[in-house]
Amino acid sequence: MFKDLRKISLKETIPYAKYGIAIGGLSVGEPKPLMYEIMDDLLPHYPTHIPRYLMGVGTPANILNAVERGVDLFDCVMPSRNARHGHLFTSEGIININNKKYEYDMRPIDENCGCPVCQRYSRAYIRHLLKADERLGMRLCVLHNLWFYNEMMAKMREEIENGTFEEFYQKYMPILGTRI
Repeated sequence: MFKDLRKISLKETIPYAKYGIAIGGLSVGEPKPLMYEIMDDLLPHYPTHIPRYLMGVGTPANILNAVERGVDLFDCVMPSRNARHGHLFTSEGIININNKKYEYDMRPIDENCGCPVCQRYSRAYIRHLLKADERLGMRLCVLHNLWFYNEMMAKMREEIENGTFEEFYQKYMPILGTRI
């Protein structure tokens, strides 16, 4: 978290950065405001002609915040790891499909989602699969989360290209981190 050392490292690394440059060490338990502060301090010094890669960061809200700051690439186990435990991302916020309130819920995980899971299975059925320790439940949850991330990234690219990313950011930032 030492900004001065990060700037020295960046200065020394830039001459070797042909295909992109990474921002690391911000996903191992640091408070989110500190992560954003580090990005705000460093990103103006990063070259703009190569991709900026934020290592290991990956909630939808974190990605949206990082894109708004100028980050291009991400990697994270979160969408699949969390999905295996019933933690699902939706256009309305985050749900834990294991919660009792979904026991008889016949709606899809996300009524605004076009993934095969949301087109075919109910929250109640997926919850049942997870509670019964059926591997299919985990697979369906992973498929949904990966679909959600792919669609979110495609939508962000579209908004950037259309020059409307700021409106998208303002609309979805309060939603993506909300637990429902």
